[in-house]
Amino acid sequence: MGNAMGWMWIWPAVIFFGLLVLGFLALMVTRYWPDGTVTTPRPDRSPARTILDERYARGEIDDEEYRRRKGELP
Repeated sequence: MGNAMGWMWIWPAVIFFGLLVLGFLALMVTRYWPDGTVTTPRPDRSPARTILDERYARGEIDDEEYRRRKGELP
């Protein structure tokens, strides 16, 4: 038991540094994704369609113009 007790300090150190690394990773995740969500662009939509949808959502264009322009897109 004399030699085994010399290594008992290693487990609290491993736990401490593990928690330190987890805290750092959590900080990096919240920095890059402040709202906690990851958004990816939809591959089935063209950039023009995305812009058109955004303009419609903001109220810059009305229903009729939205439908007309959407029909003109490829």
